[in-house]
Amino acid sequence: MEIGSCMRLQNGSSPTSYLTPASYYLHDQSIPTQNRPSSYVTLPRKNFTCKSTLKEANNNIGALEKVEVKPSSEMELSSLTAISPLDGRYRNSTKDLSPFLSEYGLIYYRTLVEIKWLLKLSQIPQVSEVPIFSNEAESKLQALIDEFSESDAIQVKNIEKTTNHDVKAVEYFLKTKCQEDQEIAKVLEFFHFGCTSEDINNLAHGLMLKESINTVVLPVMDDLIRKIYTMAKLYARIPMLSRTHGQTASPTTLGKEMVIFAERLRREREDMSKVDILGKFAGAVGNYNAHVVAYPDVNWPLISQQFIESHDYMAKLFHSFIRFNNILLDFDRDMWGYISVGYFKQVTKEGEIGSSTMPHKVNPIYFENSEGNLGIANSILDHLSMKLPISRWQRDLTDSTVLRNIGVGLGYALLAYKSSIVGIGKLQVNEVVLNRDLDNAWEVLAEPIQTVMRRYGVEEPYEKLKELTRGRAVDKEKITEFINGLEIPIEAKNGLLELTPHTYVGLAAQLVEEACNTANGYCGGV
Repeated sequence: MEIGSCMRLQNGSSPTSYLTPASYYLHDQSIPTQNRPSSYVTLPRKNFTCKSTLKEANNNIGALEKVEVKPSSEMELSSLTAISPLDGRYRNSTKDLSPFLSEYGLIYYRTLVEIKWLLKLSQIPQVSEVPIFSNEAESKLQALIDEFSESDAIQVKNIEKTTNHDVKAVEYFLKTKCQEDQEIAKVLEFFHFGCTSEDINNLAHGLMLKESINTVVLPVMDDLIRKIYTMAKLYARIPMLSRTHGQTASPTTLGKEMVIFAERLRREREDMSKVDILGKFAGAVGNYNAHVVAYPDVNWPLISQQFIESHDYMAKLFHSFIRFNNILLDFDRDMWGYISVGYFKQVTKEGEIGSSTMPHKVNPIYFENSEGNLGIANSILDHLSMKLPISRWQRDLTDSTVLRNIGVGLGYALLAYKSSIVGIGKLQVNEVVLNRDLDNAWEVLAEPIQTVMRRYGVEEPYEKLKELTRGRAVDKEKITEFINGLEIPIEAKNGLLELTPHTYVGLAAQLVEEACNTANGYCGGV
């Protein structure tokens, strides 16, 4: 269907369907009479629907009954009607971000900054007009932060309908809340004193990022990293055939391949946690212009802790997320591939369906979902990283609407992390397939054989092994025969004869152990 409602077939025929263009039904008399199809009906604009018709093999038009659809403007916001799947289908996975990165969260942190600034002014001796608050007044101000509710946020939004300015609405909200308190009422005009909106916003956004990442995102990241380290320890000694360029290559262990991802993700996560969140509180253009005029004797840079406003830290932070996400995307694709070739089986759950038509399917949907959502997250975070450091002259507002999408970028990232964790939990190693592939890949021993031949001065070792193995089927017997014909010390020959694709894994298990020993607590006991 195109737009609006669908139609139900009223007769019992089995026709071939086609769509009548939705534009036919935009409004009364929109199509000249001579151009209207036989099934054409005119509808009032408010009842605009899509109409489909079903065409019989004999070209007769089937009778259809119109089905009305409730106009979207009348729908209440819910998980079914939300436009973004973050607030719809995936709400349960992303709802923990809502207190921090939603419109409510932005209003809350703006309120916090405004109140903390008023309290700070009361501690500056030169600003005698704002004396130190009594315990009762300070408690009331703190309660406005601690007890801030959705109804408070709604009140701010209602004020904004008049002001058409979201930050000013917070200031007016606070003045309304405090006007009955005799002590605070005397200093109401010191709410937002010397501030521009960006003073409030940049600190609010910094707090939103800090709290949401520390409280919600990093713990899920840590859980993901720990689970991959756990896989590494469990599978450290399970041999696996490697593939470079999609072709058989020197064997490794399944655990060693997992620890590579765990280490890469851990390092990126640790770098991310070191990004300093900056802020500014220096007036409209960062010079303390109004502050100095009102109170020239105050050391305003010291008061604001000499923070320099810049969105560059956000760009750095979001690029760190992108790097983490790209590593995880690489992991997702590798896991998808290992499942595809049978190295992993997936635990099935009673009642679940993998395909609507193929009953046998157990699809790697969680790794696929993670990959898809990482792509969306990265596209948004990349735009934030590219846009936020750029502003016309001293300031423009192009960052304002963009910053409201921080939660979208981090929300899709969080959704991806949780999807990968679920996918990992469904995995079972299939050693039968792993062993079968190794048994059929004796050609991978060409590498150690030619390397030992080099040590003992055999001429053209690489070329001899190339002649034996490249593009040819090689089994144990051919490898054994070749080794027995080598003129090298008997100890070296016996060592090569003992090699198999299963044992030719180098120091893989040791590398896993060493990585776990330096993993800062991520690689606990299994």
